[in-house]
Amino acid sequence: MNSTDHTPADLLRSALAADPGRPLVTFYDDATGERVELSVATFANWVAKTANLLQGDLSATPGDRVALLLPAHWQTAVWLIACASVGAVADVGGDPAAADVVVSGPDTLSAARACRGERVALALRPLGGRFPQVPDGFADYAVEVPSQGDRFVPFAAVGPEEAGLIVAGREFSGAEVVERARAEAAGLGLTGPGSRILSGLSYDTWEGLNAGLYGPLATGGSVVLCRHLEQLGEEGLAKRVESERVSVVRR
Repeated sequence: MNSTDHTPADLLRSALAADPGRPLVTFYDDATGERVELSVATFANWVAKTANLLQGDLSATPGDRVALLLPAHWQTAVWLIACASVGAVADVGGDPAAADVVVSGPDTLSAARACRGERVALALRPLGGRFPQVPDGFADYAVEVPSQGDRFVPFAAVGPEEAGLIVAGREFSGAEVVERARAEAAGLGLTGPGSRILSGLSYDTWEGLNAGLYGPLATGGSVVLCRHLEQLGEEGLAKRVESERVSVVRR
């Protein structure tokens, strides 16, 4: 990655310029058998569409708080970088009542209704599927995002020193996310481009976010992001490590 990258959105732009076809996020849900692999280009396309939805349809502006009530999932990773692209603050597991926008999975819809701003629901179904019936009071992400533009241009410049992420009560600027991800890369076993980490950690801590997204993005690596990894078993995990050519495991 480039020394001029100061925000997570910058990291993605550099990754896209360097090698758009390489894998970035490979997602498994071991409760459903789902596997999704996103190249840098595919991930960036989802980010652009989501950022356009956030900035356009949801009217989010720099500094607005977006409560992400979502598990470790490839769509959560998309929302994190989309927030960074717009300049909104991604508040992971944050209080919906204090948020301008809430983005909820199917298990947290009741809590998400405390948000008096815009509400978006993700079904988290395989292949990004829709809800069978749209939850009352919410926009269905899978319905709204496909028609969004494939290129994103922010209405206002995103300052790297502005708040960009809140997780476990700790606030980070965009620059702090990038700096910390780079500083901790070696400790995660991410030694440079081509490193591949398997993470079964939750996204509700910095450690989980770093292993499951920011670290690989900051180093030119990739992540095998696993939900419900405990259901796989040790033998299954060993086979996945081998088949996915994983260099390090965090769980």
